[in-house]
Amino acid sequence: MLSYSFMVMPFGRRPTQAESGKVPSEVDFNALWDKAFYPMLAELGYKPIRADQETGSLIINQMLERLYFSDLVLVDLTAPNGNVYYEMGIRQAACRSGCVLLAAEGTRPLFDVAQMRMVRYPLPFGEITDEMALAIRQAVAPSIAPMRSGTSPVFELLPGYPGPVDPSRAAGVRDQVEALATFQGDVRAARGAAPSQRLARFATLKERYRNDLQVPGIAIGLLRLLVFAIAAPEDWQQVLDYIDTLPEDTAAEAFVREQRALALGKLGRSEDAIDALMALVESAGATSEREGLIGGRCKELWRAARKEGREADAAHWLDRAIDHYERGMALDLNDFYPSSNLPRLYRERDAPGDAVRALTALHVAGAACQRALDRGSTDEWVRPTLLGVQFDIPDPDKAEDLVRQVRREGAGAWKIQTTLQSLRESAVHAQDDATRHRLEAVLEQLARVG
Repeated sequence: MLSYSFMVMPFGRRPTQAESGKVPSEVDFNALWDKAFYPMLAELGYKPIRADQETGSLIINQMLERLYFSDLVLVDLTAPNGNVYYEMGIRQAACRSGCVLLAAEGTRPLFDVAQMRMVRYPLPFGEITDEMALAIRQAVAPSIAPMRSGTSPVFELLPGYPGPVDPSRAAGVRDQVEALATFQGDVRAARGAAPSQRLARFATLKERYRNDLQVPGIAIGLLRLLVFAIAAPEDWQQVLDYIDTLPEDTAAEAFVREQRALALGKLGRSEDAIDALMALVESAGATSEREGLIGGRCKELWRAARKEGREADAAHWLDRAIDHYERGMALDLNDFYPSSNLPRLYRERDAPGDAVRALTALHVAGAACQRALDRGSTDEWVRPTLLGVQFDIPDPDKAEDLVRQVRREGAGAWKIQTTLQSLRESAVHAQDDATRHRLEAVLEQLARVG
């Protein structure tokens, strides 16, 4: 009897959203199927089928049938595609075995899927040549049979599933959920306390849950609360001290490592922070936030070197700050932090093309801030960043429009007292008198509102 294989993967050309330089930024998944996976599965004795090659649109009931009844399901996680992850989850929940995960070398799948066994294959370029397709088939084919018999994590974790599962396990889970709900209620109450009381509330909860720090949800929840409660630069030492008390596996979580690096930077240990963040990027991949954090630490070292007259060091750290902020902006154009830091650094460096790069970064930052506001972002820096962008472009029309929003929403939401000085510094650099005078008029209005 012929065995069927169902391939779950993107189709067409799709971005991988992977770190530049390690894997191709875009892959022709149709060619990957046609030249590599289809012939490989046929050679292994399967009748290969792929969703987009149905004669009609693959409505959800057909997709569910294919996922359940296919003898083998291959899931390619090279690109972060929501449909692919959804279909993978259905197969793992529906069938005890027969699901094999694939990904190109150098890519980092989302969520905890990265902890699951998967077959890696070479993908140095986005265009699939015959030679590359052969290398992919040779890398994947030997692993299909042994991995096909592997047990789904759902069936492995829940003995008896999909039939009745041991009731004692259900009771244990209910106890865990109840305890976690109580903990989260305590955290919400602590977040709602007055700023001067938050560190004390953290200390109380840390003592209350000292025997539960081995539970990642509790340990990381307390860390988030502690970071939220920080009121002075020296308080960041508490973050380092707390992380040092955590179990080794929790301390190794990417979020915890990010916060440790952030604390190092806030305590003036910029080079230690950079080393920690670079190690995190190497092991867990680059994100706009991580690249932005590295850029921020490099910017601090640039300022220090410039202040001390170390010109060569200053040039080195300025270039590195720009490099990492650029990477952060490229990884996520919706994250305004990297792009908003670039314009003044470009103008400080003043290399050929930097003036144009500065203007581009400003428009990217402005668009990201406006999008964040339109989507109801609660980020406290989105409004002041948007205002600063208009002064840096400069765009007096938009700046005048924003004054009306400041009046409507209040000076506190726009951090006017904090940002007025930097806005004044930007207004001075307006190239024509008319623009500068309009910006100065906006500053006077903002000062009155603040």
